[in-house]
Amino acid sequence: MQRSSPVLGLFLLADTCHSPRMKNPLISQNGTPSSSFCFGTMQFGDGADETQSRAMYDACRAAGINFFDTAHVYTGGRSETLLGQCATLERDALIIATKCGYAGGSSRDNILTTFDESRRRLGMDFVDVLYLHRWDDNTPLEETFETLATLQQAGKIGIIGASNFAAWQVMKAQAVAEKFNTRINILQPMYNLVKRQAEVEILPMAASEGFNVAPYSPLGGGLLTGKYTAGDTGRLSNDTRYAARYGLDWMHKAAADLSAIAARESVNPATLAVAWAAKNPAVTAPIISARTAEQLMPSLDARTYQMTDQLYAELAALIPTPPPATDRIEEA
Repeated sequence: MQRSSPVLGLFLLADTCHSPRMKNPLISQNGTPSSSFCFGTMQFGDGADETQSRAMYDACRAAGINFFDTAHVYTGGRSETLLGQCATLERDALIIATKCGYAGGSSRDNILTTFDESRRRLGMDFVDVLYLHRWDDNTPLEETFETLATLQQAGKIGIIGASNFAAWQVMKAQAVAEKFNTRINILQPMYNLVKRQAEVEILPMAASEGFNVAPYSPLGGGLLTGKYTAGDTGRLSNDTRYAARYGLDWMHKAAADLSAIAARESVNPATLAVAWAAKNPAVTAPIISARTAEQLMPSLDARTYQMTDQLYAELAALIPTPPPATDRIEEA
């Protein structure tokens, strides 16, 4: 198992002496700043075999990406295993995130058991980011954050993240985290052109309180790539969860309109969709993913795509802007 000592810079991210409104940059163990995009390995070991997974990892590294995301539950552990194999020779230059608590909740025993398994799969003693994968109504937050603080103090994790939390859940958890001299530093909400709920409270809260944000699904489960408009099949046609999530007619209309704008601009619709999500000032690093290196390329191209403010506004207008949290639209 590879052993590395976390650098001081990463632990500064969890230092409650810093202003909670100050966003601290993500930094790898050797001091390399985080890339502006993150790669999600949810397909490793399932939609992408070992060869395809390695090819996507190599394409990301060639493009300068050093931030990689996985989870204990992804593909029965194969995602973590394959990511660990890819990362082993350059571990200290990378920021590796995994997640716990999706299955079995966020109790002390479940966090410790599943995180130890994640570290074995990854072949790493230390993980830069550990997310709570979702809110757990059944475990006291004190138990959860005492456990996470213990992992930090033992040098096993760098910073704490929250995935799929509502804004009120983040701030409730943050108040408890501070009792244990730690804090949540990064959020992972869903965010794309047709899923903009994060704009109501999550992103304004992040900007106000200094959270990093690594939103997932900028392509809307493939909806915003244009392939469904062209009559192709994919996750939305063979996964009932994604079919329900992105099954509304107005979402498909927005995807078709996006494809038309992309054709006018002579750019891949996936590039536009990812660049749009990345342009929000509260976003730190959108999480891109794919099944093959070829499929990944349009998302990687979004890193250097210069989206004008006018085009950003045009794309945003494809669906109504969500009303403010107070629902007082006249004051927005």
